Amino acid sequence: MRVANGSKIDTLINQLDLSDHISLFKQFFSRESALYIEGDQELHYRYIKALDAIEFKAPPKVADFTNIKLHLQKHGVLQFEQIFEIVKVVRYFRYFKNMELKGIIGEWMDKFVIEPKFFEVEKYFTYDGKFEENLDEVLFGLGKSIKEHKANISSSLKRLTTSQKLSSYLIDTQVHLINDEECLLVRGGFNHVLRGAIVGRSSSGGFYVSPDSILKAKEQIRYIVQEREAIFYNYAKEFSSKLAELLPFISFCDKEFTKFDNYQARVLFAKSKNLQLVKSKKDSKIILDSFIHPALHHAKPIHVDFSKNILMITGVNAGGKTMLLKSILSAAFMAKYIIPMKLNEHKSHIGSFKNILAIIDDPQNVKNDISTFAGRMQEFSKIFEHRDALVGVDEIELGTDSDEAAALFKVILDELILRGQKIVVTTHHKRLAALMADRDDVELMAAIYDEQNRVPTYEFMQGIIGKSYAFETASRYGISNKIVNEAKAVYGDNSEKLNLLIERGSQLERELKQKHQKIDEKLEEIRAKERDLKEEKQKLYEELEKEKNTLKESYESAINEAKQAARAGDMKAIHRAMNEANKKLPVEKKEQVKIDVDFKVGDNVKYHSKKGVIVAMKDKNEAIVEVDGMRVRAKTSHLKHTQLIQQKPRTDVNLNVDKRAGLKCDLHGMRAEEATEVLDKFISDALINGWDEVIVYHGIGTGKLSYAVKEFLKSHPKVKKFEDAPQHMGGFGAKLVTL
Repeated sequence: MRVANGSKIDTLINQLDLSDHISLFKQFFSRESALYIEGDQELHYRYIKALDAIEFKAPPKVADFTNIKLHLQKHGVLQFEQIFEIVKVVRYFRYFKNMELKGIIGEWMDKFVIEPKFFEVEKYFTYDGKFEENLDEVLFGLGKSIKEHKANISSSLKRLTTSQKLSSYLIDTQVHLINDEECLLVRGGFNHVLRGAIVGRSSSGGFYVSPDSILKAKEQIRYIVQEREAIFYNYAKEFSSKLAELLPFISFCDKEFTKFDNYQARVLFAKSKNLQLVKSKKDSKIILDSFIHPALHHAKPIHVDFSKNILMITGVNAGGKTMLLKSILSAAFMAKYIIPMKLNEHKSHIGSFKNILAIIDDPQNVKNDISTFAGRMQEFSKIFEHRDALVGVDEIELGTDSDEAAALFKVILDELILRGQKIVVTTHHKRLAALMADRDDVELMAAIYDEQNRVPTYEFMQGIIGKSYAFETASRYGISNKIVNEAKAVYGDNSEKLNLLIERGSQLERELKQKHQKIDEKLEEIRAKERDLKEEKQKLYEELEKEKNTLKESYESAINEAKQAARAGDMKAIHRAMNEANKKLPVEKKEQVKIDVDFKVGDNVKYHSKKGVIVAMKDKNEAIVEVDGMRVRAKTSHLKHTQLIQQKPRTDVNLNVDKRAGLKCDLHGMRAEEATEVLDKFISDALINGWDEVIVYHGIGTGKLSYAVKEFLKSHPKVKKFEDAPQHMGGFGAKLVTL
């Protein structure tokens, strides 16, 4: 059953053009695993998002534990390589425990209590899996003996290569290794001066000879190797016995590592490709914002609202209808399996579906002896077996008369909706779209065509039926105007008028959409200003209340001092007490007249020690200033009006100097918002001073500050690239930024 399901998933992946994306994703797994994570998807997603918020190193490649656990259950003896697979997993979980993380990841790591008996096995393995022979005196001595015998063999062979008796027979003076035997390459007749065993022949007719003089040393090495193997076997037997006692602990680590591997693969894949992690919601609504299918390069982002039961896509040939269908199904598939994808995760919403089915390919071929339409009917009959499925059908009327097919498929779609299916359909024909258009649960969508340039735009508009532009497409691909005009005449004036009405409706819809967009932008501007005013009002109110409370406390303290003075017995005591009360009164502040300075584009200004010109105003508080041919963003509070002094003509000598700077910015302890503001000013100052590389310290911590710094650096126009600093300069807790 698993094979069948796996085969269906692989078929769907191929149909949706996701093969390369899934293959790349699987490379991030430490060991082979299924795409679907068994269990509570909500809980899995919480762990994935928590892991996404921290920096960590990827786990090592690890073998499957099935055979290892089976050997331990039967009290078999494991090989060192198998034992080291267990050691790698435990060491990785210890690395995570040592990070002392908070939240659900920290709670998860607390469950790993490493048995003391496991250390008795682990200590014998280096970090690259080699056996620590230094911990055993006998092994250490045997290893030393082997080295000595090998040195004797090497010196013996070197003496032979310099022997005058043998020199006339030597083809070269190298020591060769043939079939794990050290030997010399000699000519025929060598037996007169050299005794040994022939272990091979060269292509030139020479003989590879292992001299008898090194046989004794070789025998001693073989004996020592056998002795070492016996010791290694005893260790393997001892380790296997101890691990068999720890089988519940090993099984727990194995199960948890499989789960962790699924989480980390998704997190590291998303980070490496700048993708988003999205989980399907508990409904059937699909809204995609800025979605890009992973098979497309430099594609236009897709925006689609598929909240209804049927989405019917019509319009221009080769306008992207099929890819839109595949994108919708791909987004649902990747959300179901929490596979990273590119979209706006905050504005997108992807429902959950028990099955995702695609009818995309033409079923007709020579082998199955079936027509296109008959094949389509077979595929549709299988869909009726499912419930709560997302179904995609490309060119639904393929293979038969469009009018008859429209009537048939209308009834089929009605029945599928009753069974709880959600269906996205593409079609070149308007008949079916017209039959379905009056239903409230049907959403129409049309591919937009550029009439002026006679090319598809690969954009879509909801709520309309699109024209196929068959005549225009034929002209674009070389069919003569005479043939196209005759075809239009055959097609008929009434049909052409209908097409014109459809296109006119599409044009009006596009114009209305553009006007709505402008109104929405203006409305958002007004709302933003309203929010700013409310925030400013609240801030002023809080400052006023704080000042009132301070004054109240000062006057109360002064009044108490005055009362004590009135109770005093003599005049000197009264004067002293009144003086103390007077000191406690708030100092009168001279009101400073604040002069509001307005800045505008073209003003000559001074920013720190540099002079420049305002080239753009973002708002009254922020400006873009051009300083020494470089544009920087600056707050108007940091600017002063000035006049640029006309400089005398000079001769500039350009020197190619590789500037490497130690300029640094420390953001430790700051909130994300405060840190980005400090970092913005820091980069502006660095650009003005001519630095081309700086270092930013943000620490590791929870990962929130690190994430905020990375997002800011990605969006800054003057940042060429950034990367984690070398280990001695801060490692994961710092970023080297190239400007």
